[in-house]
Amino acid sequence: MANAQIEKLPRHFLPENFEVTSWDVLQPYFEELQQRPLTDVKALEQWLRDMSELEAIVSEDACWRQIKMTCDTTDKSLEEAFTYFCMEIQPKLQPYADALNRKLLDCPFTKELDQQLYFTYLRNVNKQVKLFHEENIPLQAELSVMAQQYGVINGKMTIELDGKEYTLQQAAKFLESNDRAKREEVFRKTAARRMQDKDALNDLYTTLVQKRDQVAKNAGFANYRDYKFEELGRFEYTKEDCFRFHTAIREHILPIVTQVLEKQKEKLGVDPLRPWDTEAEPAGVKPLEPFKTGEELIDSSIACFDRLRPFFGDCLRVMKKMGRVDLESRIGKAPGGYNCPLAETGVPFIFMNAAGQMKDLITMVHEGGHAIHSFLSHPLPLSAFKEYPMEIAEVASMSMELISMDHWDIFFSNPEELLRAKQQQLKRSITIFPWIATIDKFQHWVYEHPQHSVEERTAKWVEILNEFSGNTVDWSGLEEHRAISWQKQLHLFEVPFYYIEYGIAQLGAIAMWKQYKENPQQALDNYEKALSLGYTKTLRELYEAAGIRFDFSPDYVKELADFVQKEIATLG
Repeated sequence: MANAQIEKLPRHFLPENFEVTSWDVLQPYFEELQQRPLTDVKALEQWLRDMSELEAIVSEDACWRQIKMTCDTTDKSLEEAFTYFCMEIQPKLQPYADALNRKLLDCPFTKELDQQLYFTYLRNVNKQVKLFHEENIPLQAELSVMAQQYGVINGKMTIELDGKEYTLQQAAKFLESNDRAKREEVFRKTAARRMQDKDALNDLYTTLVQKRDQVAKNAGFANYRDYKFEELGRFEYTKEDCFRFHTAIREHILPIVTQVLEKQKEKLGVDPLRPWDTEAEPAGVKPLEPFKTGEELIDSSIACFDRLRPFFGDCLRVMKKMGRVDLESRIGKAPGGYNCPLAETGVPFIFMNAAGQMKDLITMVHEGGHAIHSFLSHPLPLSAFKEYPMEIAEVASMSMELISMDHWDIFFSNPEELLRAKQQQLKRSITIFPWIATIDKFQHWVYEHPQHSVEERTAKWVEILNEFSGNTVDWSGLEEHRAISWQKQLHLFEVPFYYIEYGIAQLGAIAMWKQYKENPQQALDNYEKALSLGYTKTLRELYEAAGIRFDFSPDYVKELADFVQKEIATLG
């Protein structure tokens, strides 16, 4: 049985009190690894363990710098500490990392390693060697710093409502209100606030795209999309598979989404359905409020996870005790939510912008699934074994959104509210697909045409958005706002091409939930088994360990979409 009381990895290679303060203090350890003779397979395995220890220490330091900066974008010293790592440490580290990769591949004893255990790791090392180009080091450092400007710009966005200042995340809860005039006011104020920074975000994105294109060209790729597919380790699917997935979503999912929106229109008794109506409740029905404070959210989530498996609850309990959660939205905090694995201590950090909404509950259990993955993979012997691909990482989180529904009575004592919460989640598990396809298809175009103008980009965004939107929602008078709606997607700025994984993993999560409904304990056993493998198996093997298929073909999309549609119908 898994245990959440994980220990910080003991240090053998570096002193226990070692801290990453500058490149000068790190360099001797990289030098030692580079120069150490590897005389047999045992010496090689010890060398790998020492390299893993160094990687874990450096990685955790970098993660803390980013966590602290996103928790408070107004503190310049935190931004400077992060920038210092990106500009002064990371660039000097990269040539050593490349040299160590080459040393591993050139070592005659590498073939004596357990090839089953090391297959995915060595495949990844080969990929890194292929992608490494000296001239990209300063560019990548610049890109790391620039991407964080998105959070700085968004962290300052607020609107005033009834004499009170709200972050955009806090204000979004009013879009669920049964007061249509209030919803429209909030929507229009939010849209106007986003318009104020549209040029700054356009300029930032243009620069990011052009620098990323240069990185790809330097590495000998036709475009950044092809480079990024390689960098993300997409060994088991191609861009053509993504295009087929887009088509499957348009053909098999969009009609279901249109039905959901038509029902919403009917439920509210409005015509036309406007953008501020899509998440609203009818007059007289209060929006769902699963919690009031961050403290209540974490405590209720622990109780919910306890019921699934005590180990799951223990993971969150340990995080809370160690101060590894920052949940509530506030001015100056970066947008979004994440679970950040911490390679050395093993206990991850959950960051989010909760404002008492239903979607915050979803974010919490989602990030909680990621956290469980971090706990389960921590015992693996090398840091590299824990760097699992997003296509399985998101199965960990998205499955938890669906599996945890059986215990949401902890958040909703009223049976009618509980039913509504489940209905909302099931609808969301389907309605998310068209947006995933829109963002992914947009990125393909952006990086295939890196010299595009802002006007061309805007026109292409609207064209793709229309392809995956249907006609139920009336955007008249808001065309200008809709044309920049891509700017609210953090991934485009900070983690390019990381988005299709949500679609692939959502299919996996639906399959996982289907399995859970048929045999709960077996499904949870499979879930734990798959996540504890980290990245010591291929994606297909990880999905098999979870008892599901790695498949996003049109037929499979239709099969799972039909299953969810039936489940929605049973809830009424």
